[in-house]
Amino acid sequence: MSIPLTTPRSARPPAPSAGDTESRAWLRDLGSPGPSREDAAARLHALLLKAAGIEVRRRARAHPHLRGDDLDDLALQAADDALMSILARLDTFRGESRFTTWAYKFALLEAAVKVRKRAWQGREIPLDEPDWSRVADPGSRPHEASERRELLDAVREGIAVALTAHQRDVLLALAVNGAPIDVLAERLGTTRGALYKTLHDARARLRAHLAARGLDPRAAEGSP
Repeated sequence: MSIPLTTPRSARPPAPSAGDTESRAWLRDLGSPGPSREDAAARLHALLLKAAGIEVRRRARAHPHLRGDDLDDLALQAADDALMSILARLDTFRGESRFTTWAYKFALLEAAVKVRKRAWQGREIPLDEPDWSRVADPGSRPHEASERRELLDAVREGIAVALTAHQRDVLLALAVNGAPIDVLAERLGTTRGALYKTLHDARARLRAHLAARGLDPRAAEGSP
C-alpha cells in the first residue's frame, strides 16, 4: 500500500517513558521521512492486519453470511484505514501505554466498523415505530400496566409532535431499531458526531414533553 512520505511539523509526539525503548523507536521511525518510515509503516501494517483479522472473525460470528474472502478483505481494509489514522495522529500518542497497544485500538475500531457496515450492506434501515403493545410488560399489575401505557402513549405522542422529522428518523433507527450509528451516518451522508448530537437533542425534547405532561422523564429510560 502507498504510505504518505511527509509528516506534519506538528507531529512531534512527547517521548514515552524512559524504559519504553520500543515505543520510542516506533515514533522515531514513523516520524522520519524516507526508507525508515516505509519499513516501520510496513511492519506496523502487518501487526494491525493480524489484530484486525482476529477482531473481524470474532465479530463475524454474529453474522454467518460473512465468511472467507469477505473477512480477509474486511481485515485488510481495517488495517489500511487504521494505519492512515495512526500516521495522522502520531502527535496524540502520550506514552501512557506501549505504542503497539495504542495502535491496536485503531485496528479494533476499524474492524468493528467494517464488519457492521458489511453486515448491513443491502439492508434497509428500519424507521418505523415499534409495536407499542409489545413494549408493555404483560406481567405488570393492573395499576402498573396502566401507568406504563400512559407513559408509552406520551412517548409515542412526543415522537410524533415534539421531534423534527430528522430527529424522529435518527431516534427510531438508533435507539429503537438498533441500526449501527456508523452505518446510518454513511447512508445519510453525515458523521457519527452529528448523529450523536441529533439523538441527544431528540431525547432532550422527549424528556421535556414528558415533564410537561406531569410524567417523570426518568421512567422512560427503558423507552426510546
